[in-house]
Amino acid sequence: MKIAFVGKGGSGKTTLSSLFVRHLVATGAPVVAIDADINQHLGVALGMSEEAAAAIPAMGEHLSEIKTYLRGTNPRIASTASMVKTTPPGTGSRLLRPGGDDPIHARLSTEVAGARLMVTGPFTDDDLGVACYHSKTGAVELYLNHLVDGPGEYVVVDCTAGAESFASGMFTRFDLTFLVAEPTRKGVAVYRQWVDYAADYDVALRVIGNKVHDADDVAFLRDSVGDALLCCVGQSAAVRAMEQGRPMGIRDLSADDRSALATLQSAVDGQTKDWDKFTRQAIEFHVKNARAWANAAIGQDLEAQVDPGFVLSPSHIPTPAAAAHL
Repeated sequence: MKIAFVGKGGSGKTTLSSLFVRHLVATGAPVVAIDADINQHLGVALGMSEEAAAAIPAMGEHLSEIKTYLRGTNPRIASTASMVKTTPPGTGSRLLRPGGDDPIHARLSTEVAGARLMVTGPFTDDDLGVACYHSKTGAVELYLNHLVDGPGEYVVVDCTAGAESFASGMFTRFDLTFLVAEPTRKGVAVYRQWVDYAADYDVALRVIGNKVHDADDVAFLRDSVGDALLCCVGQSAAVRAMEQGRPMGIRDLSADDRSALATLQSAVDGQTKDWDKFTRQAIEFHVKNARAWANAAIGQDLEAQVDPGFVLSPSHIPTPAAAAHL
């Protein structure tokens, strides 16, 4: 399952996504964690030092290598230069499994807290005036578009704050999106943005109330988001210790917090995988991108990259013997 954590800046989405990764690992599940936020803090939240987290190779800085691998022998893609963030897979494309035995995971992921962590890389001074952060998160969108996750496999993405994910089709790349909201008007404003923007795309969205103090906070969230509210968590001494740089394990959390994380997993596991919709929406946003700017920027008709008979599914993953000959 592919899971996104979104919310306004400071809502606690990075902290909660890191706790969910720790929870999944503790169940024995294979997990890939991706830091796609403009502020790169997921590695530290998972227990890395700032120096070690900063040393992880950034996906955004290896976009050409990612494209070269994913393109494979797909005849509809003339060159890696013609691949854009929305380019969908087709016959001949190389597909990925979470944490699989491939050059992308081998080169661009690092083990931490029992998960494989990948990062987009921070927005730097060199990017100012010449680029936007979407060029970095485009590497994650390509990754997700070519990813075939099986039962019991999890990919957890800590997304950019606010509604930035709507600058592309990445918001449709997830089986379930968790929106982290504080019990304030500002806290639930991003939820309303998500509901409005995603109304036509059948996006599964649930709300996690964070920094909840009492029943009045719960009531406020319930009145604001209704049945979308999945669970609430309060202030945690264990999380505070983690944020102060002290070691923390999942068993250091309170029973209520561990129960909330189990509720998140139950919600994820209860989602139905819809590969037809996943493929259809990838194509839809690729065509929009092509017509809006990419055809002109690349100088080609990128709609021709769409393979009309191809639907991404586990059946397209080659066997180990076949993969050895790629």
